[in-house]
Amino acid sequence: MRNTSAARVTGTLVFRALASMLLGGALGLGIYAVSNADATYLFAITGGLTGVVVALGLDVYRRAGRLTEVRVTVPQLSELTFVVNNDARQVSWQLFIESVTRVSVQPLDDEEGLLREALSSLYSLFATTRETLKVSRPSVHANNGLTVEHLAVNFLNAELRPFLTKWHPRLRAFEEESPQRPEHEWGEAAQCRAELRQVQANARQYVLAYARLAGVKDAQAIIDGSRIHV
Repeated sequence: MRNTSAARVTGTLVFRALASMLLGGALGLGIYAVSNADATYLFAITGGLTGVVVALGLDVYRRAGRLTEVRVTVPQLSELTFVVNNDARQVSWQLFIESVTRVSVQPLDDEEGLLREALSSLYSLFATTRETLKVSRPSVHANNGLTVEHLAVNFLNAELRPFLTKWHPRLRAFEEESPQRPEHEWGEAAQCRAELRQVQANARQYVLAYARLAGVKDAQAIIDGSRIHV
């Protein structure tokens, strides 16, 4: 078996060496022919090569800008059609990663973690999502389809903003009035955690939608297996 494997490796190396020699020889002959061609043939060859390069560039550009329709379901919006290209997929991937590694999509039981950490994480996610959209190029609109920007802005305004606007100042007031008291003694802690769980459940659907727009496979397994980062 070892001799057979060694023979195969040797044969592969020899084949690669011969192929490299033939390719190098052909390239050398081509360069020699071009360098010794008269002006007419030289311009013709140069024009042909330029045409090939332009055609390949246009094909890559068309592939990058090609729009694809994707149907996703998110809270409060039911099933909608989104249009994405490579730029939109990249933005969706960034939003997916920023969201999936935070407490926003991870369950927080009554005896786990701190509400302050959870609210701070959601506040950070709000700022990061907004910054990601600010530095990204606007998506192309087509066929009346929605874009990843629509999805992200709705997540901020319909989910995160109402929750943070309500609970961030209330928790801060408790912390300032009773700095020595533990968080579980806050009279509104149970209600805040209940509403946090609902926000987390809705956020999970948005994150799965980001993953679908980005073309992520096994997004559910990634979310369930991710570690919390607050």
